[in-house]
Amino acid sequence: MKKQLLLFFAFFMFCLTGYSQYKIENIGISYGEEITEEKGKIIKIIGEANNKIYALGLKGKKDYFLKIFSSKEMKLLSNKPIVLPEIDGKEIGFEEITILNNRVYVIGSVYQRKEKIFNLVGIEFSEDGVLSNKMVAMFESQVAKSSDRGGFYFKQSPDENKLLVMHTALFEKEDAMKYEIKLFDDSLNVNFATENKVSYDDSKKDYQFTISDFDVNFKNDVFLIVNEGYRDNKKKEKIEKFELHIFKNQNKYKKEVVNIDVKDKEIINCKMLSTNKNTLQIVGFYSSVRENGKANKELKGVYNATINLATNINDNLKFNEFDYETKVKLLGERRAKKGKDVKPLYEIHSIIEKNDGGLIVLSEYRMVVVGQTQGFGPLGFTPITYITNEMIVTCLKSDGSLDWSNVVAKDQSAAVTVLSLGFFGTGGNGNFNVSAGVSIPLTVMGKGPEYLSGIPIYKDGQLNIIFNDNKKNKGITDIEEIKSLGNYNNSVPTLFVFDDKGLITRKDPEEAIKNELVMRPGIFYRKNEKEFLIYASRKSEDKLGRMILN
Repeated sequence: MKKQLLLFFAFFMFCLTGYSQYKIENIGISYGEEITEEKGKIIKIIGEANNKIYALGLKGKKDYFLKIFSSKEMKLLSNKPIVLPEIDGKEIGFEEITILNNRVYVIGSVYQRKEKIFNLVGIEFSEDGVLSNKMVAMFESQVAKSSDRGGFYFKQSPDENKLLVMHTALFEKEDAMKYEIKLFDDSLNVNFATENKVSYDDSKKDYQFTISDFDVNFKNDVFLIVNEGYRDNKKKEKIEKFELHIFKNQNKYKKEVVNIDVKDKEIINCKMLSTNKNTLQIVGFYSSVRENGKANKELKGVYNATINLATNINDNLKFNEFDYETKVKLLGERRAKKGKDVKPLYEIHSIIEKNDGGLIVLSEYRMVVVGQTQGFGPLGFTPITYITNEMIVTCLKSDGSLDWSNVVAKDQSAAVTVLSLGFFGTGGNGNFNVSAGVSIPLTVMGKGPEYLSGIPIYKDGQLNIIFNDNKKNKGITDIEEIKSLGNYNNSVPTLFVFDDKGLITRKDPEEAIKNELVMRPGIFYRKNEKEFLIYASRKSEDKLGRMILN
């Protein structure tokens, strides 16, 4: 009896210290101490540097905090409010926070109404979280008017030493869209800058102009993908202008254009992945086109284009239709037999380069349901439901053709209430759109959507996807049989493991551990191919953790 009491006391003290470990199949999760400082829930893990972990917290609508943790114990060291200065008496609005070569920067914007200038500024934090009194001007973008001031979009370089920023804005009276792109080093000096005003003709049938994506690679080359499409009514053809704009460091950033030849199809969306093999992989969904040149808009399948950056040549362009088995899982057998296409409700979640040079493309069903606003003007409250259901997993060979595909069955949703709809603007207007920055706003994270979606892990040729699920779905992979997530606070982690043929093995905890912390897959930082920093919570208990694939 005495021995049992001692064992119980040791277990109790272990739990009390807050450091715990958890394992599901080949993934180990360890958590640090409980975060007792309640000023701001974590909405982003910024990164790890200087033997510290940096995270962004938010309290209320716009009170941001820089949270600093020790790397080893994952213990909270400090929680500093981010108080941005003013410019000409106007408050700087929070935009982004990032780490560049171990230096932490907060980035904010302010609009000067009289001059019609949209400013972006950066301010450095010290290693211990002290905000510098020096402000670096990053953008001073001339715009047409306040409502068309556009937005800023951010990408880090692969080595996290550079920051790529794009600003886009509409000039309706000129029928033009302007974009500016700048590449900053770790002191926020400009290494590269380009500006272009693109004219468009939206009088054409079914006209669309999209900035699909932008990126920077390990050589600090910069890329931009633009897609312009319309229907030629006389010729009864779908005209698709699909271009990659390249700015290479070694060529002093001279603009080069690669045309990706697309005929009798419409590009629905696009994402790119720069590889260490000096290639650029471009993937996305496409739709079929009718004989009269009108696009069907629904998803026919997945395309892949590989650009050889040594020659600027598109080595391959493959269009892969969804196979019958995948359509059955997405549409049901009756609709699949009729040859129906997939609804355009899927967004590319991530692209993974395989060991053999092929790709794995993860696409997720995403929908946002906006309810009726209650109240008036700035005091209006709007209910919004975020839905992230099944994932389509498409495995492509090195030549871009289909290897296999499968579907991760899940049914997830989270409802939030936001103050008015001001946050819910997009980067587009009418037939013009910027899809490079589509994501859940930071101001909504911490209220539920961060429990949704999943984290893909690829190591030694094997794909793993971990996500939160209803404990009643234990062992189930059939999309027709799964139950909805329900209360995400009571969810349990599950792991889908894929073999080299795409077959799924589902791994669940042997038992649902009562009061176990619930992971937030929407908030994580990928340190390397097998290690992730994660955030988990249950009710008022919050912890940082490490997830390692063994």
